[in-house]
Amino acid sequence: MQARMNNPATLLPGVMEAIQSLIKAAHQGGVPERTLELVHLRTSQINGCAACVDYGVRTAKKSGETDERLATTAVWREAPYFTDAERAALALAESATRLADHPGAVPDEIWDEAAEHYDEEELAALVLWIGVTNMFNRVNVTLRVPAGTNF
Repeated sequence: MQARMNNPATLLPGVMEAIQSLIKAAHQGGVPERTLELVHLRTSQINGCAACVDYGVRTAKKSGETDERLATTAVWREAPYFTDAERAALALAESATRLADHPGAVPDEIWDEAAEHYDEEELAALVLWIGVTNMFNRVNVTLRVPAGTNF
C-alpha cells in the first residue's frame, strides 16, 4: 500500500511549523499525556484513519498506556479501565468529531461534564487536540496513508 501523494504539510512552506506549534501548545495545556493519547486514538478510530490509529497505539504505549485500555478505547463506555475525567474527554472527542450526528453538535451535557474535570486552559488544549487530530485524520484518509507510515 502506498499513499496517493506526499504529506501536504511538507509540500507547502510554513505548514509543518504551524502544525508543530499547535501540537506543542496543546501538549502544554495541562491535560495528562495519556489522556491526549486516548483522545487521539478514539478520534482516529471514529474517522477510520489507519495511519493515526497505528501511530496512536504506538505512541500511547510509549507513554505507559496499557494493552487493556488500548484494546477497549473504542468501547470505553463499557470498559472499567478509564477515569471519569478520561471518559469526559473521550465523550467530548466523540461529539466534536461526529458534529453532523447531533443537532446541537456538542451537547451541553457533554461539554458540562468535561468542564467539571478540566479547567479552561485544559479544555482549550483538548478542543485544539481534537481539532488537529481530525485534521490529520482527514488528510491521511483522503490520501489513503497506510498503517505503519512514519510521520
